[in-house]
Amino acid sequence: MKRDPQEPFWRIGVDEAKEMIDKACVQVVDVREQHEYAAGHIAGSRLVPLGTVLARAAELSLDQPMIMVCAAGIRSAAASEMVCALGWEEVYNMEGGMEEWTKRGYPVEK
Repeated sequence: MKRDPQEPFWRIGVDEAKEMIDKACVQVVDVREQHEYAAGHIAGSRLVPLGTVLARAAELSLDQPMIMVCAAGIRSAAASEMVCALGWEEVYNMEGGMEEWTKRGYPVEK
């Protein structure tokens, strides 16, 4: 886990994300598009495409830390910036995204 002083969110690897998800202590927000999500996503994740994050922020819980996920970690970093600007404090960007998640053999749901 690392935090750039210029960013309001934490960067975590897929192993750290998996550990947090297994402990059921976070909400997972997938910011990819519907067709990407349908091809395989983390079980229990919520689809909120990047372009809708600001409009749908009220659907997200302020009570739980949030892991943002996309294909490689770029769109999720942008989404992390957005939700932090809206007041969320415990936001984690999963570096490597679903590409790295599947490379590690972690489970996906379709």
